[in-house]
Amino acid sequence: MSKSIYNDLINGEATLAVIGLGYVGLPIALEFAKKTKVIGFDINEERVQLMKNKVDPSKELDASAFEGCDIEFTANIEDLKEVRFFVVAVPTPIDGSNLPNLKPLLGATSTVAKVLKKGDYVVFESTVYPGCTEEDCVPVLEEISGLKFIDDFMVGYSPERINPGDKEHTLQNVIKVVSGCCETSLEEIAKTYELVVDAGVHRAASIKVAEAAKIIENTQRDVNIALINELSIIFDKLNINTYDVLEAAGTKWNFLKFSPGLVGGHCIGVDPYYLTHKAKQAGYHSKVITSGRYVNDSMGFYIGKTTVKRILAKGKAIQDAKVLIMGATFKEDVSDIRNSKVIDIIKELNSFQVKVDLVDPHASSKEMEDEYGVPLTKHPTNNYDAVIVAVNHAEYKSLEEEDFRAMLNDDKGVFVDVKGIFKDRIKNIEYWSL
Repeated sequence: MSKSIYNDLINGEATLAVIGLGYVGLPIALEFAKKTKVIGFDINEERVQLMKNKVDPSKELDASAFEGCDIEFTANIEDLKEVRFFVVAVPTPIDGSNLPNLKPLLGATSTVAKVLKKGDYVVFESTVYPGCTEEDCVPVLEEISGLKFIDDFMVGYSPERINPGDKEHTLQNVIKVVSGCCETSLEEIAKTYELVVDAGVHRAASIKVAEAAKIIENTQRDVNIALINELSIIFDKLNINTYDVLEAAGTKWNFLKFSPGLVGGHCIGVDPYYLTHKAKQAGYHSKVITSGRYVNDSMGFYIGKTTVKRILAKGKAIQDAKVLIMGATFKEDVSDIRNSKVIDIIKELNSFQVKVDLVDPHASSKEMEDEYGVPLTKHPTNNYDAVIVAVNHAEYKSLEEEDFRAMLNDDKGVFVDVKGIFKDRIKNIEYWSL
């Protein structure tokens, strides 16, 4: 094997490839491309064409991010044959039974294995359960390539920490956890990532440790949010505003400031299931984590049911009711609709025969229809029995009470503010929040 893959990369004698150019892979590929030769590979040719034209399909980066980059975008596996350092950054979703779906990861691993050569490095960034890299991915690399792990090629794991829509905590200024299959590979991988991460890297004790570290980051957030969500349900029954309580409790120095809300997307709403799956294989049935998942997964239905109760309390026939939901993406100011829990609110309202209109300035109507069978409403009306602000897009934050009043059909309308951002601004409309 080459004495130093890192030296070969910075001297232009080796090429790095990023496999999977989503919201995680593309920023990494572009940053590396400012330091070394890079091939950006994605199986979606439409996305590849967009990136060739300096367009980020995830709408996270503008055209300037592509400037000064030595990068070639491709969907052709032949273009990967000369690559010596592979970074795999594909999604790791769950299936309909909340079990890990490793198809994208193992598919990408197979792609790499077909072009893997002696001396190559493969680093995985996808969030997985501890052991997945060595127990699930390495055997695929060995079987297809005919090469032997460690003797012929090196493997590492460096979990992504990119937060969609967050311009502050970027790849460059968040410490990167790195790991390798041996001391040599750890050092080579660490030095390579130090090229693009100004904040530096943390060398994890092993690949499994790095995998576990990533998965508990999101599991910890999930469990904490679940506690606050459960508290919000309790406080609602006690006629106490949750945000007033959080504001008061937050004056103590060690109080953790989490807020209630919908927990969707492809990280916090998914990753804990990978950990509970692996725990079950090891003979332990998780209690706290699975309870937290249950609470968070039920919040959309809770919001929908509470909205129905509020409309009924106004003396209206629920089967004739019409509701406007503002926001469809999994979080504010992004276009990503994957695992959006807004759909659970819609399902619950539809189960009561409530007609629902959905708007979102960032989401694609076609993607919503393809994914959930629910297109966006082009022309919302002004005769709704309830308005639900489900996602705190910047476009909504500047709206005033009069704007929402104009959307409602009469003085008996209900305003639902999922994240409580209008708490002190709504005075004359019936108001409810988590």
